[in-house]
Amino acid sequence: MLGFIDAYENYLTKIKKASANTVASYMRDIRSFSAWLREQENVEVEDATQLNIRTYVENLQAIGKSDATISRAVAGLRNFYGYLISSGFLEESPLEEIKVAAGEKKDPQILTRDQIRQLLAQPATTDAKGIRDKAMLETLCCTGLRVTELLNLNVEDINLNRGVLLSNHAKKVREIPLSTSAIQALRTYLAKIRGDMLLEKGEKALFVNVGGIRMSRQGFWKLLKRYQQDAGIPGELTPHTLRHSFAVHRLEEGDDLRSLQELMGHSGRSSTQVYSHMVKGLHQN
Repeated sequence: MLGFIDAYENYLTKIKKASANTVASYMRDIRSFSAWLREQENVEVEDATQLNIRTYVENLQAIGKSDATISRAVAGLRNFYGYLISSGFLEESPLEEIKVAAGEKKDPQILTRDQIRQLLAQPATTDAKGIRDKAMLETLCCTGLRVTELLNLNVEDINLNRGVLLSNHAKKVREIPLSTSAIQALRTYLAKIRGDMLLEKGEKALFVNVGGIRMSRQGFWKLLKRYQQDAGIPGELTPHTLRHSFAVHRLEEGDDLRSLQELMGHSGRSSTQVYSHMVKGLHQN
């Protein structure tokens, strides 16, 4: 049985009779997206969400792709998912609410250190959800984890005595140091809150929602948006914004590209080098 991407290529070639150049252009964009999706989000193309698409567009902007290139990539993905729906493989498209304005150039947002401090100050540590949210945000901001990695953490992945966490992404395990404030926030959450939130005692997830099961991406997205508003931080703040900010701040503090590459879990140097260009751009403004 053909995979979804190969089936679409077959459709373009044999049913639509598209030109060789058109097919090559469409398939290049779709395969690039699929490879990024697996590497960065650990998601298969048929399971992509609106959040995945938005993060991908943000990544294309971050590496300096032109508006025309981004618009073409989004158009190609829209056609691809339209094919999956018409063929009965999917019920809805993750691009339904995605719009890319022609000619609009949007630089990736990098939070200042003060903005990050403002964000981390928002969760009210007088209630269970606030204590949990504080632990989640502290962990994300001090590690540069992908949001999927954060939400996939299990209790056994945290070693507070050593001050590290283990992240398992794309079959690669990396050890990442935790900040003092993240260690304290996690200690409080684990000792006082998590046990009472669980639906079942055997739950392995480190971070759970009010239903007592593993926190979802959508759930985290909503709480991040709320705290952004409370902190008065402008712009389109996403979990990936925090990852970008972590990387830029580490380089500003003297980390070399090799060390940052290992921390970020990048398979190649090119993904990490993007942040060097961001640092130069920030200092030139």
